[in-house]
Amino acid sequence: MFRTSWVLGFHGCDRAVGERVLAGEHLQLSRNDYDWLGEGIYFWENDPLRAYHWALFIQQHPQFFKTRIDKPFVVGAIIDPGSCLDLSDQSSLTTLQRAYEVFREIRKMEGGELPENKSGFEGDADLIKRHLDCAVINFMHYFRQEEGLEPYTTVRGPFMEGEPLYPGAKIMAKTHVQITVRDPVAIRGYFRVAEL
Repeated sequence: MFRTSWVLGFHGCDRAVGERVLAGEHLQLSRNDYDWLGEGIYFWENDPLRAYHWALFIQQHPQFFKTRIDKPFVVGAIIDPGSCLDLSDQSSLTTLQRAYEVFREIRKMEGGELPENKSGFEGDADLIKRHLDCAVINFMHYFRQEEGLEPYTTVRGPFMEGEPLYPGAKIMAKTHVQITVRDPVAIRGYFRVAEL
């Protein structure tokens, strides 16, 4: 479990959405069945440029998204991770692995298939539609709630994504850390990001 003081998160969105957030609204929780870290408000940790590139990608590929972006924008957030499922930490990975095993057994007893991670577009080697990962993480939260365990406020995960940064590299060009906020109380404030 990851516990630290504050994290700076950056959310790529449409300018109109960002301005409403800066005027006092909260960002909305994402509840897609393919979200990499389950249900929550998604941020790129410490990387406003990556958040901007994501907003630009959505603008340029509207066929893949429900959300439309006319003017790419980035809003920053000060996040208190609180009780965080940190997927760079071995104990968190063990917790998630156990949740998968219980989830798999329940699906088997019910006669259902496990969801699968799938590509979002032709040539998508990263399998950006993370149906399985999302289902397991959401199940883990549900299971913890049913067992009366402390809920996770946030989920944080590193992702090796994209092509090799240079020939022979194991460092990928779109490597990033995302944090998703499950309880908006963890967002202590939003701030305007300098134009990118």
